[in-house]
Amino acid sequence: MMAVSLKSFLYKALRISNDINAVRRGRVGRRVGRRVTGKATGKMMRKLFK
Repeated sequence: MMAVSLKSFLYKALRISNDINAVRRGRVGRRVGRRVTGKATGKMMRKLFK
């Protein structure tokens, strides 16, 4: 169980780090768009293969 919480912590930390990096480079719009597209695609796939 410890490994799962460590993994989720690392993923969250890296996501925040990448958000900061996107802000610095001025690519926030791209990042947000890709994240929204990925979530929508995941929901559609879940419904399709349910």
